[in-house]
Amino acid sequence: MTTILAPARAGWFSQTSQVLRRWLIAAVRQVWGPAMSLIQPVIWIVLFGQVFQSLGALPQFGGAGYIDYLVPGILMMTVLYSGAWAGTGFIDDIDSGVMDQYLTSPVARSAIVTGQLAQQLVINLAQSLVVLGIGWLAGARYPGGAGGLLIALGVATVLATIFCCASTAVALMSRSQIALISLSQLVVLPATFLSTTMMPAELMPQWVQDVSRWNPMTWAVELGRGGLAGTLPADGWWQLGGLAVLAALSFGWAMRSIGAYQRSI
Repeated sequence: MTTILAPARAGWFSQTSQVLRRWLIAAVRQVWGPAMSLIQPVIWIVLFGQVFQSLGALPQFGGAGYIDYLVPGILMMTVLYSGAWAGTGFIDDIDSGVMDQYLTSPVARSAIVTGQLAQQLVINLAQSLVVLGIGWLAGARYPGGAGGLLIALGVATVLATIFCCASTAVALMSRSQIALISLSQLVVLPATFLSTTMMPAELMPQWVQDVSRWNPMTWAVELGRGGLAGTLPADGWWQLGGLAVLAALSFGWAMRSIGAYQRSI
């Protein structure tokens, strides 16, 4: 009797690494996109850092200077903006038919989402390092040392996970570049300016202080700022816990969205 062997199937990590490899190759071929996204933080750091330099003398800034206060905020803002656009790659795959090929293959759905997320996090890490380098050249200093830098980069990665996964979910649900871009703009601007990204809470109107206290952007900025300064905020543990919960929820949302998309085709 002839024995028919089932075809071998790659493990989850192999599948994820192949998806990651595919997205990294695409990023290298279109490196101008991530590179151009760094122009905005350069403008924010150089322009805002100089225009509002005198604010650093106010006691609310702790005597560290405005540029030291600003750089962690720009770091998280760069991650936020980059993450909000992450879903555009999936929309391109939908329009070109690549997504349908993925979903008819034996590749795990979680590997599809995780591989693309890993690529986005690699890009965000590179961008974060560049932003911190630009901040150093502009005069910012990081008393927290290497440990503080790792804390800031780690928090930025968690924040990127939240918005990358949320962007992926919206992309799979809407299947429209216009809808994704419009919703991203609707979210990222309030998230930025209703936080302590550029200004201490004490200098804001009371209603903005109330909103910023529960804004995940504020949590990330305060944790990153504390890490770079070497003095973590008193609320740091619950802020980090909140970001971790949101990251898990957004990843679950992305997984449900890819499942819903598959059932709809």
